[in-house]
Amino acid sequence: MGKPISSHIHLKLCILVVIITAVAFAQVVGHKFVSYDDSKYVTLNPHIRNGITLTTIAWAFTTFRASNWHPLTWLSHALDCQLYGLHNACGHHVTNLLLHLANVALLFFLFSKMTGAVWQSAFLAILFGVHPLHVESVAWVAERKDVLSTLFWMLTIFAYIQYSQSPKTKTYISVITFFTLGLMSKPMLVTLPFVLLLLDYWPLKRMNIGPPSKSSSKITKLVLEKVPLFILAACSSAMTFIAQRIGGSVATVESFTVGVRVANALVSYVKYLVKTIWPHNLAAFYPHPNNTIPTWQVFGSWIIILAITISVFKVIKKRPYLMVGWLWYLVTLIPVIGFIQVGFQAMADRYTYIPLIGIFIIIAWGVPDLVGRVGASRIKQDSTISPSSRSTILPFASSLVTLTLVILTWHQVRYWKDTITLFEHAIAVTKGNYVAHNNLGQELSSIGELDKAIAHYRLAIKSDPDPGLAYNNLGAALAQLGRISEAMEVFHRAVESDPECCEAYVNLGRGYSLQGDLIKAKQNLEKALEIDPENSAAYLEMGNVLGRQGMYAKAEEYFAKAIYLNPNSAEAHSNMGVIYRKTNRLDKAIAEFREAIRLKPDLPAPYHNLAFIYYTRGDIKTAWDVIQEGEANGVNPNPMLVQALSRAMPKPSLTAQPPP
Repeated sequence: MGKPISSHIHLKLCILVVIITAVAFAQVVGHKFVSYDDSKYVTLNPHIRNGITLTTIAWAFTTFRASNWHPLTWLSHALDCQLYGLHNACGHHVTNLLLHLANVALLFFLFSKMTGAVWQSAFLAILFGVHPLHVESVAWVAERKDVLSTLFWMLTIFAYIQYSQSPKTKTYISVITFFTLGLMSKPMLVTLPFVLLLLDYWPLKRMNIGPPSKSSSKITKLVLEKVPLFILAACSSAMTFIAQRIGGSVATVESFTVGVRVANALVSYVKYLVKTIWPHNLAAFYPHPNNTIPTWQVFGSWIIILAITISVFKVIKKRPYLMVGWLWYLVTLIPVIGFIQVGFQAMADRYTYIPLIGIFIIIAWGVPDLVGRVGASRIKQDSTISPSSRSTILPFASSLVTLTLVILTWHQVRYWKDTITLFEHAIAVTKGNYVAHNNLGQELSSIGELDKAIAHYRLAIKSDPDPGLAYNNLGAALAQLGRISEAMEVFHRAVESDPECCEAYVNLGRGYSLQGDLIKAKQNLEKALEIDPENSAAYLEMGNVLGRQGMYAKAEEYFAKAIYLNPNSAEAHSNMGVIYRKTNRLDKAIAEFREAIRLKPDLPAPYHNLAFIYYTRGDIKTAWDVIQEGEANGVNPNPMLVQALSRAMPKPSLTAQPPP
């Protein structure tokens, strides 16, 4: 137990910890969304853009989108869209940061309450708040599930502390409630019941490990007490496994053998420790080494883990925090360490958000303990050493560590400011990072840097064990350069490599449509919609095919679906406008063309169609206004339409205001 400290100083210390953390992450509020999963969770998710509605709530509780069942995470994103809008990234980042700050404050409060050691608890909260390994969980909007679920993790422990002091049914219900909410935010909380057992031993001291006759009944009672929590954890684990199976995220034994998984797990446990002490070369994605891990690393990692485990149990009675911290770390990493391989990453910084609390417990309590013992020994040996002289060591060292971590975290946060910066850094600090090359290529393609994008796609293909998406993206870039036949060959390679690559089927459908083979176009687009019934691009291309066949009513249905799924698709709005124009609903056509121009001012088609409508209505001046507006945005006008307009009225010498 630490020395008594007033509640006033306690509050000031908590505020200081929160402020330090806020300073370390402050620049995140100016960051953009990144292409890596932010589109899946927010920017291109049609289900959450309208905020909290009954439809959104129903969807959140029934979907396995993103290979997970976490309805509260979806609803938190929907609430952000309601508060800040779909494209205001600042607000979404602010929510992540506020949740992280709340977690920091709660961690400080919980451990100071359980242990009475306020200064150790403050340093624990500081380490948790400003460690660079936690940047990914806070700075990445799509990782809302980390900071949100951890909030409920902390609240569950808070309720459990209350229950341990006064074991009442009402209090236990609050434990179950917070735990359930946490599981509905991220299933990684399944290990929390075991952590509560650790806290029973230290610092709550509800469990004494001694002779079996004295301790077994006590331990059994504490385990039985948590049976409802273990049942909830089992249900959440089953739900998560089903969701990931359906989403295709669980790797097969053929992809990663049991031996490979165990080897990577052992090495990852130690690598996380190394990155905790020396947080360098942090990346958004670490490629899985598969069977290339050296045997000495596997064996060495096993020895290190075993040695630490034996050591902490040897001193369990004198220094129980060592065992609690170490087992906290080992156990909470189990769901994500790779025994069940989800995705193709070897490890991920975000996975350490809760587990590293265990290591920070060891540091926050172990270092003062060690300094105290060493100092006492030196004083006995040398009477000239004053006890007060060593009292300044810990404040100075902790301040230095805090400052160092704040600087490192501030620097790491910068890499998350946008997609290009994020993945250029990932490529610089890792090898064979196909995810980084692929995502960087997509971002470069979106800004017209096609040659650079193609180079990155080719590098991704070389190292990607499942290069279907990289082939597809390469084909799309080639198509943009007009190399259609070459692009079609690459799209075929994409579906050969990955028969479930929806985007490749969409692009094949588009290619066959441009070549006039509407039958093959429809076949590929139908396959795409079979794989992903919410692919807006597939609906857009199918609408184009149906429109060319004169099936305007059916085409309208597909364009409407495309717009619903992606309201920011200028092409979908423009093509819907064409359907309205051809079916003589000109006011609706004008509105769609205007929306297309707003979304993509350099898209030629809506200008041509809009000017043509005004021409047919006899409003020549407005038609000229549209032509000139397009020219101002780099669009060359349709020569035949310009000739027709010129015969009716000379082109105005000054650019008129755009029509309403």
